[in-house]
Amino acid sequence: MKKYILVVAICLLQLGLFAQTFKTKEERLAWWQDARYGMFIHWGPISLKGTEISWSRGNQVPVDVYDSLYKSFNPIHFNAEEWVSVAKAAGMKYIVLTTKHHDGFCLWDTKQTNYNIMQTPFKRDVVKELSEACKKQGMPFGAYYSTCDWYHPDFPLTSPGGKTSRTTSNLDAYTSYLKRQIAELMLNYGPLATLWFDVPQKFDAVRGQSVIDFAHIIQPDIIINNRTGAKGDYETPEQRVGKLQMETPWETCMTIGKQWNYKPNEQVKSLKQCLNGLILSAAGNGNFLFNVGPSPLGVIEADQVARLKEMGGWLQKNGESIYGTNGGPYLPGRNIASTRKGNVVYLHILNWKNNMVTLPALPAKILGATLLNGEKVAFKLANNNLSFQIPQAKRDSISTIIKLQLDTLAISLPLIDPLDDYIATASNVAKKNQADLLVDRSKDNLSKWTTVDSVRQAWIQIDLRKPRPIDAVIINEANNSHITQFTIEYKNGREWVKIGEGNSIGEELTTQFKKITTQFIRLNILDASKAPALLEIDVHEVE
Repeated sequence: MKKYILVVAICLLQLGLFAQTFKTKEERLAWWQDARYGMFIHWGPISLKGTEISWSRGNQVPVDVYDSLYKSFNPIHFNAEEWVSVAKAAGMKYIVLTTKHHDGFCLWDTKQTNYNIMQTPFKRDVVKELSEACKKQGMPFGAYYSTCDWYHPDFPLTSPGGKTSRTTSNLDAYTSYLKRQIAELMLNYGPLATLWFDVPQKFDAVRGQSVIDFAHIIQPDIIINNRTGAKGDYETPEQRVGKLQMETPWETCMTIGKQWNYKPNEQVKSLKQCLNGLILSAAGNGNFLFNVGPSPLGVIEADQVARLKEMGGWLQKNGESIYGTNGGPYLPGRNIASTRKGNVVYLHILNWKNNMVTLPALPAKILGATLLNGEKVAFKLANNNLSFQIPQAKRDSISTIIKLQLDTLAISLPLIDPLDDYIATASNVAKKNQADLLVDRSKDNLSKWTTVDSVRQAWIQIDLRKPRPIDAVIINEANNSHITQFTIEYKNGREWVKIGEGNSIGEELTTQFKKITTQFIRLNILDASKAPALLEIDVHEVE
């Protein structure tokens, strides 16, 4: 491997391939954080079946059938220029393509395996065409590369789901294969904006760091995520928005529908859902990598394109509150988010509970408040609270953005908790901090709470952070029918009072009742046929 690294370095010096756009990795990371918004693309021969990429291998699709799909893969309508144009129209600032997913199939003309795009009827190098289209249109290009490989005979695990051990394997040989492949990607299609690894499985921190170090020999300024087994440059919460972090860079990856890969008749998220993901990511000082899954013919579906262009239209008007901002000073929540740059705080009001929005006052003088169109907004300061009242006709259904001009740099302000979010605790969790996922506003299966396998009874308590008037509790179950007996209670003083019960929850259960005011709600799971699992618990607040 040392000899191979030397050969790569000599090639770089001879060919002069990487005149660096950035002098350091830190400069590229700063650019990436300012960009805030990118396109993720999951694609491969499995689009012919419309099932999930890699995870359906050995599950919905037999392994031998899955591994032969490339022989029929012929995306004759693939047009890299159009893909990049869609990303630009969406307001996205970079693209990340799944060059190789866990199924081992490679979308470029790799010399390391014949299981690649050049062996299909299509016989065109997708990575080359997309990277060149990105260069032409000024769109930074990044490569997703799966750390694990359930097809390669040297990787210790295989399908279904990477849970089956091979009788023979050679992890060192596979690591060498991985490094040769990422060298191809970086040398032939770079410079890359990022290397986005995934599912390290048998790769530990030492092995993962060796991959990162190898990549930095080839391209010193490249940024790399946290899924090689080592820490990397940024974290990657999946199908949920990350929490506000000012020190650690992060990027939420999320699907425009429910599946990463192409799915026929996939229901696209609403415009508000899509933009909430972007706004809350920026407000948490993170990035938003939004995924599309092109069809077997190589086309991004028309309804996905339409939604992305709607997002781009919103950003044309409101992008100053997203691009180049930092998160805060208010912690993002269910109804309020904020970003900041220069002497400005952008307050995003996502939902109006009544005619007045009241927040803790900022520790700075407000010189003026306007909407982004320049129209003045009246505000009131009293009892260390800051209040706004905007006529309904001037509110935006996605986000009413108030621009606060301060007498100081906004980044100097401390973080402020507006008590706009909830806290969940549970009697049992399968993984540490898993109860947090019950109130993260995500209903994806990757963002769920569950008990350990042997447990059939448990309780979950939701702390609303302050007494709130509510008239309904909404519960989403992950497995639809495992919970067979439960009660719902609210805390009245020191007593718990039952307000609902039942024998099943399912995909979504709404329990309504007369308005009460409380800070605490509790779900008691009295029995279940398997380990209970929930996606989300929410309440409906009323005036």
